[in-house]
Amino acid sequence: MQNQDQQNVSPGYHSTEGVAVLGSTGSIGRSTLDVINSSAGHGLKARGLSANGSWQSLAQQAIANQVSRVAVMDTAVLPALRDALAGKGIEVLGGQDGLIRIVQADDTQRVITGIVGRAGLESTLAAIDARKLIGLANKETLVVAGEIVMQRAREQGVTIIPVDSEHSAVFQAMTAGRRSEVKRIILTSSGGPFRGWSRDRLGNVTPEQALNHPTWKMGPKITVDSATLMNKALEVIEARWLFDLEPDQIQVVVHPESVVHSMVEFVDGSVIAQLSPPDMKLPIQMALTWPERRDGPSPRMDWSQSFSLNFQPPDLDNFPCLGIGYEVIRRGGTAPAVVNAANEEAVGRFLSGSLRFLEIPQVCRAVLEHHDFDARPTLDRLLAVDTWARQEVARWNS
Repeated sequence: MQNQDQQNVSPGYHSTEGVAVLGSTGSIGRSTLDVINSSAGHGLKARGLSANGSWQSLAQQAIANQVSRVAVMDTAVLPALRDALAGKGIEVLGGQDGLIRIVQADDTQRVITGIVGRAGLESTLAAIDARKLIGLANKETLVVAGEIVMQRAREQGVTIIPVDSEHSAVFQAMTAGRRSEVKRIILTSSGGPFRGWSRDRLGNVTPEQALNHPTWKMGPKITVDSATLMNKALEVIEARWLFDLEPDQIQVVVHPESVVHSMVEFVDGSVIAQLSPPDMKLPIQMALTWPERRDGPSPRMDWSQSFSLNFQPPDLDNFPCLGIGYEVIRRGGTAPAVVNAANEEAVGRFLSGSLRFLEIPQVCRAVLEHHDFDARPTLDRLLAVDTWARQEVARWNS
């Protein structure tokens, strides 16, 4: 994210903005297309779409949105996708090279990275190198390689707009003062579906229970992360790099209503909050139209009704993932990449039934403590420890 005191727009501003949507068949991707399609007269046009393996949904989106190109990461489904789009005039691509082609296309000015997990890193770096404005919904990119990604963005003069509702709220609230006047930020957390549960109850949590989030509709991995509070740990790491903050400048508070999306406290004691109903279309639209605000499809606050807003500190004893997040941003180096990879694999095993809910933080802690720490890793080194951590989790015996 560039200095908001400067309010710079990436080079090559166009009256009609071409948009690449990575992860278009997921919840962020579908909401992004809703925002684009509601922008008649506002100059937004989907140019490229990508998915992991959901080729039927991708083909339907491509035809409905009349895009120029699509890509699937799973190249095994590439022939089926090509058959579905034969004669439509749509370029069909596969693998990481396909994602890179989509983000680097000349008719594309903005990229929304809605891919889940570390898989979004290479395409985000490619978008930076192509000097696109990036709407970052893939927090793992900054968790794994935040220092490298943000340094490259600064070198290329690229603006990164956060799409997480919490980081978008911080991004917006920071405009109330100078960057040097920020004392700290407060990220809000719904607390997930198990807020207030005892450790005994948490020991019997099923995947079905973990996927039943009380407020947000998200993909399975992010929903489980919300249940363990690992999602908030990753957001703390992301915020450290996005806003160039020290760990003690980032605080987390549980806010069950999910109306206050985050707050910024300035040195004079003023706290600026961003409020809206819990819906991802608003932060997505911010990334698509910044530096302007426009009318859009997001729901509005209903001030004619009574309601209350509650805040409480997080339970670090029963939800230790958040504490792990603070630990790894203080250590830096390879630590965040290792925890991110371990968590992705642990969540996958929990959803498949081969790992218990409370074992997710245990696995992440064990892999973190046993990895070969490197304080100043290269990108290749980060990718190597990512692979190692995943292999370690695969060998974990429940």
